[in-house]
Amino acid sequence: MINATRKSVWPALGPLTPRGVAAYAYAPFGRLLTTQLIVALVSAAAIVWFFKTGWCPVVREAIRQLPDGTQVQDQRLAWKGAAPLLLAENQFLALTMDPEKARTLGTIADVRVQIQKQEITICSLFGCCFFAYPKGWSVALDRTNLEPWWGAREFAILAAAAIATMLALILGWVVLATIYFAIVYLIAYVLNRDLTWGGGWRLAAAALMPGALFLTLGIVIYGLQGIGLVRLVMVFLLHFLIGWIYIFLAPVFLARADSVQALGRNPFGAPDESQSEKPGNPFSGRR
Repeated sequence: MINATRKSVWPALGPLTPRGVAAYAYAPFGRLLTTQLIVALVSAAAIVWFFKTGWCPVVREAIRQLPDGTQVQDQRLAWKGAAPLLLAENQFLALTMDPEKARTLGTIADVRVQIQKQEITICSLFGCCFFAYPKGWSVALDRTNLEPWWGAREFAILAAAAIATMLALILGWVVLATIYFAIVYLIAYVLNRDLTWGGGWRLAAAALMPGALFLTLGIVIYGLQGIGLVRLVMVFLLHFLIGWIYIFLAPVFLARADSVQALGRNPFGAPDESQSEKPGNPFSGRR
């Protein structure tokens, strides 16, 4: 009777408001998991859309510019064309061929991939990473070989990106909720709100989803060239702050512990109506 009353106060329809986040404390775990999967799917769709429209066209165009005979063998690049050469670029990605590390090509892209004689260099706002060619690696980097290879695997690569995004989000939510739920329980205790440890974990997990949706919106706006990479980084940092805001606000909307006790809740058995006539025990613990 009590559980049904508490659940009907604020149905867990979605994590878009502090009240909605608070409702997940009383909702079944399956409802939380369903909502997490929906949010993760939306985020993964945004990532796939960005890769499909922002990066894949550059990769396809760069492959068309590769001359025959280009290959990597014995950890060295064999390049027969002019160098350095800008293969393809847009605002998001640039692919260049720079065997001698001349680095004289100016690009406007946020991410720059330079194919060099002994390594591949990836540069962005955060600096550069260097990846040496693996030992024993022999691969042809010309249009004749790469164009059909990419055409056959582009969908699989995008699908892998979607799966990786969903798994990373869900794993991140589990880890962060496990860290945050004690804070949620402490806030609820101070505010005299009815909350179990399990309910605190569900509330903490639900509080992380508004930030994920905010970050997803930022990725879409970035893909539409509405913001630059610097502002996207700011959006990424803000999405953590949004989670904290919901963690501190949502417990305010939980049911008061004394109102639940007034309905006769007994954590060790069925409610006893006769207990309502007896004075309360000031030394009794609160769930």
